[in-house]
Amino acid sequence: MAEKTLPAWAEDLRRRYVRGEASVFVLHGNVYDAVISGGETLTITEFLGNTLLSDTKDTVVVYNVATGVRFLKRAKGVDHLDDLLLPEDKTRALAAIERLLIASTKTAVILEYAEALAPAGDPNFQSESDRGAVVTLHRWSFLPEIEHTDNIVILVSENLTDLSSKLISNPKVAVVEVPMPERDTRRAAALIADNQLSAKEADRYAEITAGLKAIQIIAILTPAPRSESEAAEREEFIARLLGGSDAKERAKKLAALTSGLSQDEIVKLLAPGAQPVEQAVADRGDRARQEVDRLIASRKREILERECFGLIEFVVPAFGFEVVGGMDEVKKDLLVIAGSIRDGQIARVPMGILFTGPMGTGKTFVAEAFARECGLTTIKLKNFRSKWVGATEGNLEKILNVIRAIGQVVVIVDEGDRAFGNTDGDGDGGTSSRVIARIKEFMSDTSNRGRILFLVMTNRPDKLDVDLKRAGRLDRKIPFLYSQTPEEVENIARAVVRKNRINTDVDFTSIRDAFSKKLVGYSNADVEAVILMANDDAARDSSASVSADQFVAAAADYFPSRDTELLEYMELLAVFESSSRRLLPEKYAHITPEELDLRLRQLRATVGSRR
Repeated sequence: MAEKTLPAWAEDLRRRYVRGEASVFVLHGNVYDAVISGGETLTITEFLGNTLLSDTKDTVVVYNVATGVRFLKRAKGVDHLDDLLLPEDKTRALAAIERLLIASTKTAVILEYAEALAPAGDPNFQSESDRGAVVTLHRWSFLPEIEHTDNIVILVSENLTDLSSKLISNPKVAVVEVPMPERDTRRAAALIADNQLSAKEADRYAEITAGLKAIQIIAILTPAPRSESEAAEREEFIARLLGGSDAKERAKKLAALTSGLSQDEIVKLLAPGAQPVEQAVADRGDRARQEVDRLIASRKREILERECFGLIEFVVPAFGFEVVGGMDEVKKDLLVIAGSIRDGQIARVPMGILFTGPMGTGKTFVAEAFARECGLTTIKLKNFRSKWVGATEGNLEKILNVIRAIGQVVVIVDEGDRAFGNTDGDGDGGTSSRVIARIKEFMSDTSNRGRILFLVMTNRPDKLDVDLKRAGRLDRKIPFLYSQTPEEVENIARAVVRKNRINTDVDFTSIRDAFSKKLVGYSNADVEAVILMANDDAARDSSASVSADQFVAAAADYFPSRDTELLEYMELLAVFESSSRRLLPEKYAHITPEELDLRLRQLRATVGSRR
C-alpha cells in the first residue's frame, strides 16, 4: 500500500498490514458513512478499492450475499471467471474466491455486510452454509498461500456483536474501528457541501455537527437548488419592498413579471430608495443559518433518542436565568461558565458541577436554566440500571459513547446519590462498583473539557463516592440553601410571578413584615406554593389580579411538612461541600470547619439514615 494522506483508521489498517500482523481485517463502526478523500466523498468500498488498495493490488474483488461478486480492478492474468461470477450460493462463492486468492498474488477481497456471511450465534442453531462460511473465513487467516502472496481480505460490518465471535477472537484477524468523523473531517464535509462557506463558518459547523455522520453534514449544509427557491424569494423580496395590506397579492404578479431580474434591478424598478438589497440578503442568510442550526439540533436529538431509547431524556429548557430569583452570586458564576463554553474558552470551564442542598431549593430548575444559557444540547440520565447480568454496564457504555460522539452536551444527573448508587457492590455482584469506576474514568477525561459538562444534583452529597466529588471531576460545588433574608424571599417571589405569568401589581417590599419575613427559611418550592395559593384565592374571588391581602393571607395559611433536623443536616452538608465561601449566606460565611464538623456529627447520629 502506497504512502498517502489517509484517515487515521485507514493508516492503522495499512500499518498493521505492512508489519505482517494479519492478512484478514474486520472494519466496524461508522462503515456506512461517506469517506472524504481528495476533496471527494466515497463509500467505504470505493475508498478501499480505488484509493487505499489501488496502487498495490492488481485485483480487487467485492462480494456481498445480495449482489454477488464484482471487480473494482482486475489483473490481466485472471481468466476463467465463470465459477466466480455465476454462483449465488455463498458457500460456492467463497470457495471460488478462495481459489482466486490461492492462484493469484496482490489480490484484495472486500466482503460487504460480513455479518450476513458469518453471523453471530450458537453454531448449533445456525444453518450449514453459515457454519461453513465461518470456518472458511477463519481458515483464510491461517492459509500461507494467502498470507505470503501479498493478498488481503477485509470484512466490513457495522456492529462487531453481529459477527461470529470465532472470527473476532481469532488472533490472526485484526479488528479496526472506523470512528465517527473527527473535527477536521466534519470541516471538510461542510466545505464539500458548500464551498462558499467562510473559514469562520466552516469552523463553527465543524464544532456544532459533532456526532453527525459526514453524509448527514453534507445533506444538511448543501444549499437548495436556486430554481426551487428563486420565485418564492423574489415574491417575498417584492412584498417587503412594496409594503401595505395588498403587498402579497401584488408581489405574486410582479414576481412573475420580473423573472430573470436581479434584486438590484427590481429595487430600481419598483421602489427606488427602499431597503438596501444587502440587508435583505443578510436577512435571508440569517434565516438560512437558523434553519441549518435547527436541522443540526434535530438530527442530534434523533441520534440521542435512537441510540439511547429509554435511557436518557432530551431536555428543551423553557426558561433562562431571567426567571431565577435571587442567588445573584451563583448566577454570576454560572453565567461566566456559560459564556466560556460559548466562546470556546475551555480552560475556564469546569469538568463538572455539583449542585447540593435540601429539596425544594431550585437545583433542577437552575440546572435547566443554566443549560439554556449555555445553548448546548441538554440530556438527563434516566434509570439505566437493569436486573439482567451485564446490561447495566452495557447501557452505561452506550450512553457514554453517544455523549462522546455528540459532544457539546450538558448531562444533568438528578438525585445523583441514587443514580450512581453505592460503591461497595454488596448484593449486586459488583455492578455498582463497576458503574462508578467507569463514570469516574469518563468524567476525568480532560479531552471532554468544554465539550461535555456533567451537572450532578443531590441533597445527600455524603452518599456520593468521595472520589467522584474531587477536583477534576466535579470541580465546582455550589450550595443551594433556603431563603435567609426577606429580600431573598422577595426576589424568589418576583421570579415566580414572572415564570407563572401571574397578574398582580403588588410590590412585595411593601408587605415585607406580613409576607416575606414569614417565609424566611422556607424553600423556593414553598414560596412558589404560597404564590400559587394566593392566585387560586384570587380566582375564587373572581379578581382580575392578585391583591396584597391575598398574598398575606396565603403566607399565613400555608403549612409545610418539614423534618427540621433532616433539613438542617442537608443544609450543613451543602455548606460543607461548597467550593467557595463567597457563595454562602452571612449565616454560614464565617463558620469554622471545626464547628461545622461537630454539628454535622451530632446530626448524622440522629438523621444520617433518613431520606
